[in-house]
Amino acid sequence: MEKKQSNTAAVRPVPLDFTESQGFDERGTKRLLRKLDWHIIPFMSLIYLLCFLDRTNIGNARLDHLEQDLGLHGVQYNDCLAILFPFYIAAEIPSNIMMKRIRPSIWLTFIMVCWSASMIGQGFVKDYSGLLATRVFLGVFEGGLFPGVNYYITQWYCRHECGFRMAMFFSAATLAGAFGGILARGIAEMNGVSGIAAWAWIFILEGLLSILVSFVAYWAIYDYPATATFLTDKERDEVERRLQADSGHLSNDFNIKYVWQAIKDWKIYIHMFICMAGFCPIYSFALFLPTIIKNMGYTANNAQLMSVPPYVCACFFTIVASWVADRYRQRGIFLLGFQLVAILGFALLVSSGSSHIQYTGTVFAAIGIYPQIPLGLAWNSGNIGGSLKRGTGIAMQVMGGNCGGIIASYVYLNRDRPRFIVGHSILIGVVGTAFFLTLIMTIWCRRENSRRDALAMEVGVQELTEEQKVLEGELADSVPWFRYTV
Repeated sequence: MEKKQSNTAAVRPVPLDFTESQGFDERGTKRLLRKLDWHIIPFMSLIYLLCFLDRTNIGNARLDHLEQDLGLHGVQYNDCLAILFPFYIAAEIPSNIMMKRIRPSIWLTFIMVCWSASMIGQGFVKDYSGLLATRVFLGVFEGGLFPGVNYYITQWYCRHECGFRMAMFFSAATLAGAFGGILARGIAEMNGVSGIAAWAWIFILEGLLSILVSFVAYWAIYDYPATATFLTDKERDEVERRLQADSGHLSNDFNIKYVWQAIKDWKIYIHMFICMAGFCPIYSFALFLPTIIKNMGYTANNAQLMSVPPYVCACFFTIVASWVADRYRQRGIFLLGFQLVAILGFALLVSSGSSHIQYTGTVFAAIGIYPQIPLGLAWNSGNIGGSLKRGTGIAMQVMGGNCGGIIASYVYLNRDRPRFIVGHSILIGVVGTAFFLTLIMTIWCRRENSRRDALAMEVGVQELTEEQKVLEGELADSVPWFRYTV
């Protein structure tokens, strides 16, 4: 891997129009991207589906008497939700550094085996303390997957191509919600089999499914373009050339100073808050939607099934919106639109006691909140120059997002049943905050690009020496020729 990095850093940037002279015209490039998509995205989506399912299936288990069997009372259930997130957050930056230091196939396989074992163990807990302990281990080992895979995608695709791929990957979270409801409804029929309750079977069977997939992960995950066996030599060169042309001569070296560059970058902190305001309603939704629907008057089994359609709608809009955003190379305007849709959804939940209007509100809320995450991640990652700074910045952003998970664990409290008006109102405020932060970043990026364009007009085209290129390479996205995605 070190050899690959040093070779990449030594190659001079090549203009994108060089593609055709190497046999990769527009049609050839599309074929290459489709080949990458088929070999990378489906398996990444599968393991994230399992990860999100394992993290949020406690919401489905709750309807099958989890609280009663474990003797949970007050906010103890909420505590068990919240305890996962501090450990999840703490694992994210170290995990992305490990992704940079060792092969993704080794690291992702390792954490997947560990969280699957934790999930199976969650099915055998007997009390509150046991559930807390297993949720801690689940957080530690799941924490590296989401930022790790988003960083991994940026190692294969150009900046304007990442959003759609991140959306395909993240759409697995919506499928996990839909699949989880259907699966939980089926597993409910196993109540009492071998003396084990239905809620425990949910944890055990879904954990076993994850661990079976983890056994093939090592062979299914391709590390980097330079070592990808499914690519020809010519295709490997083209993938690396495109990445080089996209990033210019920004450094890809492993040096801790690029971690500190990310930590000191104020823009990443804004994206952290936007991501937190996006993940807060998503986790609230994923953890409590079955309960919310049940309190509309549906039976527990019907509530499991009624939780499926909002996720299906969210999946469709997540993929389509990110594809369109990639096509037009815009992020902020799409984020602003979906944030308004989310506010509308939660407003419908607050404003009416009609089950039909409330259920419509859950659909609008799902459509509004889920596309925000891949759009926001693609926006932030595309606006960070340099490989290690980007990996750290993505991890920081997801850390901020998962702070929203801690808040989400206490948004819907039993005392606010059945309408949960307080919880819905909190989420309106959270998404509204994200709207204003997104607007600020959109305006700033446009103005900064205009300033750099004006500066470039004044200075004109200059040929840099190799020494100047090395110095510029260490500046990441602060180099004058870098333009931000808006």
